Amino acid sequence: MEAEFFGYRKGAFTGAAEERDGFFQAANGGTLMLDEVADLPLAMQVKLLRAIQERRVRKIGATAEEPVDVRIISATHQDLARCVETGKFRQDLFYRLNVIELALPPLRERLDDLPVLAGAILARLAGPGQKAAFGPGVIDALRAYSFPGNVRELENVLERALAFADDGVIEVGDLALKGARLLDAAPAAETPLAPPPPPPPPPLPETPAAVAPAPAGALTALGADELPNNLPDYLNQVERDIIVRALNQTQFNRTQAAGLLGISLRQLRYQMQKLGIQAPEP
Repeated sequence: MEAEFFGYRKGAFTGAAEERDGFFQAANGGTLMLDEVADLPLAMQVKLLRAIQERRVRKIGATAEEPVDVRIISATHQDLARCVETGKFRQDLFYRLNVIELALPPLRERLDDLPVLAGAILARLAGPGQKAAFGPGVIDALRAYSFPGNVRELENVLERALAFADDGVIEVGDLALKGARLLDAAPAAETPLAPPPPPPPPPLPETPAAVAPAPAGALTALGADELPNNLPDYLNQVERDIIVRALNQTQFNRTQAAGLLGISLRQLRYQMQKLGIQAPEP
């Protein structure tokens, strides 16, 4: 880590075949961004403090220091003051870094930024010259979600939705937010989150084994006070049961089944593959 920050001279250690600058030399005259600074080991915190204090660094294997002029911006998701109290972060380095503090609120507390952020992320994910857009109600659906993972989660949601989207137009069903914790519901006058599904076909007589049966440990109803002993498996079984019922109702017409469930055909195919649902043999 010291070599990455301050560089090294040729022959300073095994593998040092040539001289190399560190982060401080590379950022000389500019800005050095230290992400997740709270995770730095204590020994490295001492060296970082000295470099900031003296504005000079010494490469590994060198005998002289060289001056650097670097603006430091550090970021962390942890409470640095709390880390100082518990001994995980040096108090002197904390005061040296904490000259101007910028507290970035979570995404759910700055939803006015969401359309701009979502549009910029979508344009980057689509790439130059590629078509990508949001369908009706998508921004409203994103606004209603709590985003515990903040902007990183927003990027993940949009990347997955773009993979499911038809012709690069993301619909509400492509977001796959239906099982997530949502904020307060939007007023009824706003654009609905998803278009109403088409009317279901007439009910068909039950046919045994229309699709592959559920695996061992099939879904059983839980009482009001009962909890599943394996939540991911239980949720997969619930989802599998619902998809199988929709496929049986539509005689395994995937397009109609996707409409009944309010999701895209591509998303239905993905879930069928994930849950091991196969078409019945003719």
